[in-house]
Amino acid sequence: MNNHYGSLAALVYDLDKPIGRTFGNELSFYRSRLSECRGPILEPGVGNGRLLIPLLEAGLNVEGFDASKDMLLRCLAHCRERHLSPRLDQMRFQDFSYAHRFDAVIVPVGSFQLIGEFAEALSVLRRFHDHLVPDGRLIIDLDPAGKIIDSSTSIRSWPTDDGELITLQAQHASFDYIAQRRVSHLRYERWRDTRLIETQLELFTLRWWGVDEFMLAMEAAGFRDIVVSGSHEHGRAPNADDWIITFEGRRAGSR
Repeated sequence: MNNHYGSLAALVYDLDKPIGRTFGNELSFYRSRLSECRGPILEPGVGNGRLLIPLLEAGLNVEGFDASKDMLLRCLAHCRERHLSPRLDQMRFQDFSYAHRFDAVIVPVGSFQLIGEFAEALSVLRRFHDHLVPDGRLIIDLDPAGKIIDSSTSIRSWPTDDGELITLQAQHASFDYIAQRRVSHLRYERWRDTRLIETQLELFTLRWWGVDEFMLAMEAAGFRDIVVSGSHEHGRAPNADDWIITFEGRRAGSR
């Protein structure tokens, strides 16, 4: 159940974050940072293809993986609609593996924080490093800690094209301030003609990071020349008002 992204969760993601929906200058930021890539680019946790597809349409060679079969099915369908055929695999952060290496690995909008254990996260960073060509880049977005520590309960809803209503109630179940981890209960419900016809419950775990802590973790994984940026303004040091913090580092060596 933990960070599973089942069928209703994948539907909500599609309704809330359709293909091409980007945040602020996210798309122009990634297009700029990846413009010099000539080899393949990897997006772990690709989801429904929200960012992958615009990057493909911009001419970048991007492939991806996701642990959720339901999310991948939606991504594949969106790619087919646009006559795109990227490589997409069902794998997890913790044990993904490719025979080839990448010019860049990108993890946008906080997906890396789905890894709830510090040691596991460090192992994944090392796996990213090992899958990069020499001088290849890792770019990771992290949500500021305050967004994750926020303990408010929320209820949201989305109408579907076939007249149904999907609701999501998010209630935070626990905070572990030592492990820097929040666990939430996400209750998804599908309604038709005022009747509840389907419900799914998922546990949702996020880990928050300090800026210096994550820089040290990247260094421990072998990355160098680390740049930290606020709100997708490359090279601008983050501040308390930034909605996202981006970390970019390179694998040592020359091509």
